[in-house]
Amino acid sequence: MTTANKITIARILLIPAFVTMALYYGQSIEDGDPQEWQRFAAILIFLTAAVSDGLDGYVARRFNQRSSLGVILDPIADKGLLLSGIITLSISNWSQNAPQYGKFPVWFPVLVITRDTVIVVGSAVLHFLNGKVTVRTSWTGKVATVLQMAAIAWVMLQITLLPLLYVVAAAGLFTFISGFIYVMDGVRQLHAHGHANAKVS
Repeated sequence: MTTANKITIARILLIPAFVTMALYYGQSIEDGDPQEWQRFAAILIFLTAAVSDGLDGYVARRFNQRSSLGVILDPIADKGLLLSGIITLSISNWSQNAPQYGKFPVWFPVLVITRDTVIVVGSAVLHFLNGKVTVRTSWTGKVATVLQMAAIAWVMLQITLLPLLYVVAAAGLFTFISGFIYVMDGVRQLHAHGHANAKVS
C-alpha cells in the first residue's frame, strides 16, 4: 500500500461524496430553493479528485512507487469520477433559470457507458482468445475525455459561452469515433492471431 495508491483510494472515496452533493443540489433546484453551498462543495470535491489524479501519478514516478495494484486502481478511479459526473448530471438538473444548461441529454451517458462497456468486454474477449491485449490510446480517445470533462465543467460552472448541447455533441462524436477505432483495433488483433474467421464446428 504505497503513498500513490493511498491517494488513488482517497480519490475513489471522494466519488460518492461528489455524487451526494450533486444530487442534493439538484434536488434543491427542483424544490425552488437552490443551496449554492452544495454546488460549491460538489465542485470542490470533483476538482480535488481530478487534481489528485495527477498527484498520485507524480508520486508513483518520483518515488518509484509503481505497482500492480496501482495499475488496477488508477483507471477505476479515473473512469469512476468521469462516469459519476456524467451520470449524475444527466439525472439531476443544475440550473433553475436555464434548464438547457443544467442537465445532459439521456443519450450522452448511454453512449459513454456503451463505449466503455464495449472496450472492457472486447478486451476480455481478446485476452481469452489471444492470451494478451494491446490497448493503444488514440488521440480521439484523449480528445473525447477532455470534451467529456469540459461538458461536466459547463454544467457545474454554469458556463453559457456556447450552448451546452454543442459541447455535449462534440464530446459524443469523439466518444463514438474513439470507440469505433478501439473496436477496429480489436478486430485487427483478432485477425493477426487467426481468430476473426474462425468457424464454430
